[in-house]
Amino acid sequence: MADMLAIDGLTKRFGGLVATDNFSLQVPEGELHAIIGPNGAGKTTLISQIAGELAADEGRIVFAGEDVTALPVYDRSRRGLARSFQVTSIFLNRTAIENVALSVQAHAGHSFSFWRDARKERALIEPAMTALDQVGLGPRARVLASALSHGEQRQLELAMALATRPRMLLLDEPMAGMGAEESRRMVAFLSSLKGKQTILLIEHDMDAVFALADRITVLVYGRTIACGAPDAIRNDEAVRAAYLGHEGA
Repeated sequence: MADMLAIDGLTKRFGGLVATDNFSLQVPEGELHAIIGPNGAGKTTLISQIAGELAADEGRIVFAGEDVTALPVYDRSRRGLARSFQVTSIFLNRTAIENVALSVQAHAGHSFSFWRDARKERALIEPAMTALDQVGLGPRARVLASALSHGEQRQLELAMALATRPRMLLLDEPMAGMGAEESRRMVAFLSSLKGKQTILLIEHDMDAVFALADRITVLVYGRTIACGAPDAIRNDEAVRAAYLGHEGA
């Protein structure tokens, strides 16, 4: 199976701090690949480089067979990379369907200033409603985002990403701040995407990671210390010493 994402020798420095240290990774199409590591391991810096929000100092990023290392966020998005953030990035004073329609509209290259048109434009509303149904928010489509629960807001952000029909999802802590039931629903939803959507997942919830991931990469100080199937990672002594043991796993 071809790689959807191939990273070679990625490095990012902030002064004397090496946040990403000669990082390499291959993610085949359809794989759900999780990246774990302690706080400060460089996970968010890594995903920001993949998305194009941070320029790499060294290394190469190939997405869907194309070198995107020098491309800005917008061009990577147009090629099918979609990212969610640790903190939800939604318009709280707009309804759920307006948020998703705006995402579709922006992905097509139009200004957010046209949000009034977005509410009525069939070409925007139909994919927006499909994405909301996909994440289980269809019945909440006309509810203001500010009135949604935290878990529903995370679902909405995923709908905004999925509505752009991405080739790959970059998910940064999608379960952050969720309660047990909300986390359970999110795990079930992400599980439903397995094999259909290529996903790179950063997540602190180890139960979710081991339930979802096809493979796991462990980062410590920006460097990979292990990469493999969940059982192999769970039983890796170096991983347990560096990370899992501290998390009580």
